[in-house]
Amino acid sequence: MSGGDSRAVPAEPNHARADSRRERRQSRWATVLAVAQRLFYVAVTGAVGWAVYYFLLARLARGPEQVWVFLPVWLILAYALLPRVHRILSSLYIPDYFIGRARTGDGVLGDPINLAVIGPAGELRQAMITAGWVEADPLTVSTAWRTLESTVVGRSYAAAPVSSLYVFGKKQDIAFQREIDGNPRKRHHIRFWRCPDDWMLPGGIGVDWVGAGTYDRSVGLSLFTFQITHKIADRTDEERDFIIETLRAANAVESVHVIRNFSTGYHHRNGGGDSIRTDGHLPIIDLNPPERLGTRSGT
Repeated sequence: MSGGDSRAVPAEPNHARADSRRERRQSRWATVLAVAQRLFYVAVTGAVGWAVYYFLLARLARGPEQVWVFLPVWLILAYALLPRVHRILSSLYIPDYFIGRARTGDGVLGDPINLAVIGPAGELRQAMITAGWVEADPLTVSTAWRTLESTVVGRSYAAAPVSSLYVFGKKQDIAFQREIDGNPRKRHHIRFWRCPDDWMLPGGIGVDWVGAGTYDRSVGLSLFTFQITHKIADRTDEERDFIIETLRAANAVESVHVIRNFSTGYHHRNGGGDSIRTDGHLPIIDLNPPERLGTRSGT
């Protein structure tokens, strides 16, 4: 000690401490499983790549009448090869914890989380329906086919399903939408995920739901996988504010607390390759009880 300083020097952590035999065994198995999983995806990706080569090059070599081969090649690329490539890469560089973004089934960053809600499932469902929103059908083979058919012929499907996005490692628990003028290609929509018990937003604020609201402006191909998908409008903050205003108009909102700069404002792309912009603010909606829905404040 110098200068009479009698403060105790903190002990340095022992980074060389040996792990227990059980810890080493668990770590070894986790590594083996992770490597096996990646090898499996690489093998499947290679097999799918070979299939693309066979259909495209081998078939086209037989003459121009084989042009039909582009259809199966597109299907293989869009729905088998490219999603697997994204899944392999995203598992390596995207962290597996909440970062204010939903993810696609391939692990690619999707729509921004731009709303949070306090209230049980029954209140949320009743509030959205009273505010003029329609609960989306579950995504099944039947509803997916009906969506494709209604999109092609321009027939209304007010409860059309939304694609699955993931937060907390699970797809959305519930979704709502508002179709525009009976056009299935254009709609307001929002997905909600139930938060795990005792989970809190960064900063220590507890909520029951987080949501991602966006506006579908058209139908097109994903920039990353070439799958058929809805294309969203880039100004997601406007959709967030629109959702809140519809709930306020239905007197479904007791209060709204805004976490300013919840995330850094950014201009990026979602899982379909569409541009998105956000100011980074996160409104938290505290819902009114059901008996006050549809009534004017102060009445």
